[in-house]
Amino acid sequence: MKKTLLTLILAASAATAGAQATEKAFKGYLYNTEYDVYLRIDFYNESISVPGNELYGPLPGFLGKKNNTFCWPITAARLSDDNTAELSLINDYGSEDLTATLTRQNDTLYVLRQEKGSTLKVPKNGKWQRLPKSLPFVRR
Repeated sequence: MKKTLLTLILAASAATAGAQATEKAFKGYLYNTEYDVYLRIDFYNESISVPGNELYGPLPGFLGKKNNTFCWPITAARLSDDNTAELSLINDYGSEDLTATLTRQNDTLYVLRQEKGSTLKVPKNGKWQRLPKSLPFVRR
């Protein structure tokens, strides 16, 4: 009897843990080491403030560059399904915008794919570095 009860409790807690992981798939910190860029996201509560740019208010997130204040705020995020989100981004000057999709490949790997609009560019050594159309990110 005790084994059966223990098994049922463990099965219920495992099912709950899996549901929580899926529910929060688009909340957290994602990083790309090759380009030193990261995504800070919360597509559920849209509660992310861009450091140094609090004027934007709470947003779904932003793409930032390590050791730099430049960013691409995410102005809108819509979940297409459990593993895909459609994003609208602008640069921090508001002069360029683009649409992209963020796809979760597994629990730790995500891919940001630029769809339409401007090309993602970030500062590097005093010049603009273009980011590839498809950019992998790892959850940290």
